[in-house]
Amino acid sequence: MTLSRQCSRAACGRPAAGTLTYVYSDSTVVLGPLATYAEPHAYDLCEDHAQRLTAPRGWDVVRLATDQPAPATFDDLVAVAEAVRQRPEPRTDSERTAHLPTTARPEPLGITETRRRGHLRVLRDED
Repeated sequence: MTLSRQCSRAACGRPAAGTLTYVYSDSTVVLGPLATYAEPHAYDLCEDHAQRLTAPRGWDVVRLATDQPAPATFDDLVAVAEAVRQRPEPRTDSERTAHLPTTARPEPLGITETRRRGHLRVLRDED
């Protein structure tokens, strides 16, 4: 038998959706996902009370993401397996030093860069 925790607010009987804690040393209120265990110095809040939460004057509110990541689909798992299966061959000593600013290493034939985000690149194999 599984018992769900209820909102800590008086006269509220809705199920808890998040846990509120106070960090007194930083004057911060932290509202995050529902804690695994009920703690004596934490307060469980329902979705409505969590959304309407306000902090004492001069305090900061930190809201941690309460959304759970979407479960991996079969396509995601296949893509990871393919990426691992097609990993590149180990680099030689000369290739390890090729990243130095004095020499630019060209992309291998048949591979083009399609997008860039920060330090990550999306490469397309033209084979």
